Amino acid sequence: MAFLTDVLTRARQEVAKVIIGHQEVVDKALIAIFTGQHALLEGVPGVAKTLLVRTLACVLGCEFSRIQFTPDLMPSDIIGTNVFNLKANEFVLVKGPVFTTFLLADEINRAPAKTQSALLQAMQERRVTIDRETHLLSPNFTVFATQNPIEFEGTYPLPEAQKDRFMLKISMACPDQAEELELAKRMLKDSSPEETLARGEVKAVINSDDLQQLRRISEYILVRDELLQYIVEIIRKTRIEDSVLVGAGPRGTQALLLSARMLAAISGRDYVTPDDVKTMALPVLEHRIILRPEYEIEGLAVAEVVERILQKVNVPR
Repeated sequence: MAFLTDVLTRARQEVAKVIIGHQEVVDKALIAIFTGQHALLEGVPGVAKTLLVRTLACVLGCEFSRIQFTPDLMPSDIIGTNVFNLKANEFVLVKGPVFTTFLLADEINRAPAKTQSALLQAMQERRVTIDRETHLLSPNFTVFATQNPIEFEGTYPLPEAQKDRFMLKISMACPDQAEELELAKRMLKDSSPEETLARGEVKAVINSDDLQQLRRISEYILVRDELLQYIVEIIRKTRIEDSVLVGAGPRGTQALLLSARMLAAISGRDYVTPDDVKTMALPVLEHRIILRPEYEIEGLAVAEVVERILQKVNVPR
């Protein structure tokens, strides 16, 4: 357990060399990685979404690939295809970008549904099928998909089934004034975040093999039966709330449990508290809950609904 806490602490310190501020965002990204899940990053252009994922791949000693989703992107552009080699007189597999460890699916909602769904098998099963042959991906395969929340022209909304496969929705806001001033000062020297990463000043704290071991260590973090009941009640409450059309499914229960457990590890504890569950409730539920249209028109936000649900469910002592 001490090893896991030490690695998480050092990972946060290394990421901080490049990413100014955004500590909560970094923690949530680490939670997704160390639980073997995927995350949806949402933020306006220029808040360092891509830089964050590149930095995390560097810190955790893993491979990194990026796909820029566009309306004309085909499934074979993602998973790969067999190409006939005239010299060898045989078909040769040209692997796509999914054959990596960390995949950044940039502006995932710009590709049509057929292409988006090509990621489904890869995300859920960590394998892809090309010309009826199945190929295994890295056991640490993690997708970070980005969305721009203000630009909808020419986009295809993610289907609910695909959104449910993302453990967390991580909202990345603009830095505060002090953080933006720090960024401006660094830009005047040769220590901008991009140059810091390019010079190799960020060190890997583990390798991809260690990642598997660390995930197993997290299983020893204590979750009391009362907290399990608390998590289940929160998820089930989303299905009967008046303002909710579609609530979270059982995958939401799993996501809330795993993320709360990893948050406890980041906080240096070997046990989960109700506050861990409350903290992770919004990033786990925000993209899983669909509000009724009449409540959306009134301006109700999912965050308010989640807060109401947390107030209604009795907190275990």
